[in-house]
Amino acid sequence: VSPQARRLLDEKAISLPDTTHNRPNKRITAKDILQAISSQVQQGTQAMPTTQSDIRTENRQKMSTLRRKLSGRLVAVKNQTAMLTSFQEVDMSAVLAIRKKYQKDFLDAHGVKLGLMAFFTKAVTLATRWYPQVNGRIEDDHIVLPDYVDVGIAVSTPKGLVVPVVRNAQSLTIAQIEQKIADLAQRARNNKIGIQDLSGGTISITNGGVFGSMLSTPLINPPQSAILGIHNITDRPVAIDGKVEIRPMMYIALSYDHRIIDGRESVGFLIKIKELIEEPTKLLYDGSDPIQKLLDLQ
Repeated sequence: VSPQARRLLDEKAISLPDTTHNRPNKRITAKDILQAISSQVQQGTQAMPTTQSDIRTENRQKMSTLRRKLSGRLVAVKNQTAMLTSFQEVDMSAVLAIRKKYQKDFLDAHGVKLGLMAFFTKAVTLATRWYPQVNGRIEDDHIVLPDYVDVGIAVSTPKGLVVPVVRNAQSLTIAQIEQKIADLAQRARNNKIGIQDLSGGTISITNGGVFGSMLSTPLINPPQSAILGIHNITDRPVAIDGKVEIRPMMYIALSYDHRIIDGRESVGFLIKIKELIEEPTKLLYDGSDPIQKLLDLQ
């Protein structure tokens, strides 16, 4: 064993590898020691049993036609619109109190549960009277402002996201809206939705709150110019008449195409939604204050 090889054995605190004993009358160098150690390490690695954590596999799935079309539309939105998002928070106390008090009677009378989406849908149809640009679209260098409101309701299905449309929502009652939404959602999840149910729409609503989303920036559904996102309801401390109270609060978001909708319209629209949801009786009076109506002040 050469002096250099002996020093290496001492530094590593190891004995002479077995592979070097089969070399009688031959000088053992440091290089021989390193090669022998490397060979032993490789043999030990190969002999180790494979554990479950060592297995690395991938599941390769072909994208469905719906998913491919959806992804193409979403990329087009980012590339072809000047999209911005504004936010507001809403006190849900009044709506939740209505649902708690009248849920059973509503279900018995109309065959569907009273949810949040119908309130927001009704509020959207009224808010567009003050801010019609939110309900509009750009078409051949023209701004088109419909006098009707067809609301797309985003529905998650096993095959992906679809947005069936509640047509002429401005002329429907809360009960009629709930029945329409329930029917469209059921047919969408059962893959019985028709193309005529998905086409058109002047504005959309998406509810990330059903999955626990606190806040999001929803993507516009072209050729529409705006989409309202509603989210999870959480109890938070808020200032009410100078005092701190715990209220069920929700963040709402409006993503909009800045080419047709300015900041004034987007923020004003959200504030109007907030006003209608926090005072649901205004939904009965086309968004007006019932007391002012009573006193002929409006």
